[in-house]
Amino acid sequence: MSVLVDAQSRILIQGITGETGRSFAERMVQAGVLPPVAGVTPGRGGERVAGVPVFDSVSAAAKATGANVSLVTVPPIAVIEAVWEAAAAGLTLVSVYTENVPVHDAARLIALARERGTRVLGPNSAGAVSPSRANLSDIDDRNTRPGTVGIVSKSGTLTYEVMDGLHQRGLGETSVVCLGGDPVLGTTHADILRLFAADEETQSMVMVGEIGGESEIEAARVWNELGKPKQLVAYIAGHAAPAGRRMGHAGALVSRGRDTAAYKTAALEALGVRVAPLVLDVAELVTLG
Repeated sequence: MSVLVDAQSRILIQGITGETGRSFAERMVQAGVLPPVAGVTPGRGGERVAGVPVFDSVSAAAKATGANVSLVTVPPIAVIEAVWEAAAAGLTLVSVYTENVPVHDAARLIALARERGTRVLGPNSAGAVSPSRANLSDIDDRNTRPGTVGIVSKSGTLTYEVMDGLHQRGLGETSVVCLGGDPVLGTTHADILRLFAADEETQSMVMVGEIGGESEIEAARVWNELGKPKQLVAYIAGHAAPAGRRMGHAGALVSRGRDTAAYKTAALEALGVRVAPLVLDVAELVTLG
């Protein structure tokens, strides 16, 4: 099994005629794992991008192709409308790749989607991938390997480091989920840990976090509430981050003592989570069981 996306996912790309959307479509088609079934750009219906049919609306695309998952690549100003359109059409998952979405817009689009029962991944999310089954992310399929480790992360770059370490030890992933680095997100570490805990194929879980917020600590509490059903290994980036300075992601900011990597690491360890001192140590802790 896998989480969020699998072989039954039918992916459409909102903004497919733009540079980012077109790049995704071309890569997904070339990879041949699970090509998108449709693209959406208002006023461009009837065209094709990398062989993928383009529709004027999500509802038309979903009706014609059975699309149930969306990858949003539209400009920030159009994200709310894009997410609402996808939710109104009954899509179950919307992954917002777009960055620089205003915080108030993010909060609003997440609330609108929830009203319709649609999960939002992001904004500013690298997406989700289930190796050899479906790829709704900017992670190259060639850098994934099917296996039994579920990964949830905020950072796409650190995710590559974790996967590489796992592969060197003969391990692979059930699914990899990148939440996004913005302050307001539609899906949390805890949400994904719950899914991994219920997934029969996932035997170990890896959580990659960073400074700012308490998402990782809340996830560890949930893991405890679930009875620690599976091994959980974590890594927190940003131990050298200076206070008050944003580090890469909009949500990666030390504004108080509880936001620091040191505090998070100690809090996670107190909750029974094995925390790797370096990202390169994550795979070793996973293999130790």
